[in-house]
Amino acid sequence: MDRILNCATIRKSFNAAFYVKKVDPLSGHLELLINLSIPVPQGVSRGSCREAQLCCTGRDGSCVVHPQSYNSIDSDDDQHNDHGRPCYCDHACLKVGDCCHDFQQVCGALDCQVSGWGSWSECSVDCGIGTMSRERQILKQPRNGGAHCPELLQKRSCSGSHCGAKTHAKANRETAMILPASYSTIRQLNATQDIRSNLRLRYRKDPEEEKSKEYCVVFEVTKAKKACESLGNAVSTMLEKGAKVCVICETAAKRKHLGYRCHGHGVDHKPTSFAYLAFPQCHGRWKRIQVSEKCSCNSEGKADFIFV
Repeated sequence: MDRILNCATIRKSFNAAFYVKKVDPLSGHLELLINLSIPVPQGVSRGSCREAQLCCTGRDGSCVVHPQSYNSIDSDDDQHNDHGRPCYCDHACLKVGDCCHDFQQVCGALDCQVSGWGSWSECSVDCGIGTMSRERQILKQPRNGGAHCPELLQKRSCSGSHCGAKTHAKANRETAMILPASYSTIRQLNATQDIRSNLRLRYRKDPEEEKSKEYCVVFEVTKAKKACESLGNAVSTMLEKGAKVCVICETAAKRKHLGYRCHGHGVDHKPTSFAYLAFPQCHGRWKRIQVSEKCSCNSEGKADFIFV
């Protein structure tokens, strides 16, 4: 019976086994049979990565599973199949073709899998600027070097449209202080002459302020004091009963505690008060008709007054 003298497996290239074929009775010399076999891609081996609890990244010669009958030669058929060879559970086996039969199932790279986006949530505030969000869930965690999970939460800004009676009541009590729109250019800062430009301080900006934009409010005058007539035709005619005027809310006039809106910007179709800042004796009542990004009271799209 043949007997194994030596068995060496050359990793990643070929398997070499040396067997005693026969002994010459005259010379006493051993006749050796050298068996070289090239690995068959994805050879089916008696070894199992799952049973051996092996999974290795890259190239690792120690990440090997030896077959149960590795130390014996059962038949000539074993010399022509993969049952008598060790198999590997490292990722290099994919190139060489000597993976254990369950390598792909047990050790294959698996990217993170996530569900689709859910619905957007309700706005975080009932009235004013807030945020809304949506989420998605992890279906399968990444495994064996697979791609990491993408973002699971998205947020965007929103505007609450359910302003309660309390908010309206406050706005109803506010008096809008106004000046002619020509004053708008006066309060534009000259950055080259501003002392703050030479300071090395950097102030954090309020994200809510950054998101807020200037807007224009259209009012219809319902009542004005007779004192307004003394302001001259340029102003008095715009503050007559029935007149429609555009008042712009600029960034400089916005109030943080009011949600970055202008004081006295009114409530839709409700009468509120106004006063001419340069001549307080001129005051009256008006009702808000419209709020828009741009003024539309004249063909030039310019405002008549500014909030102060």
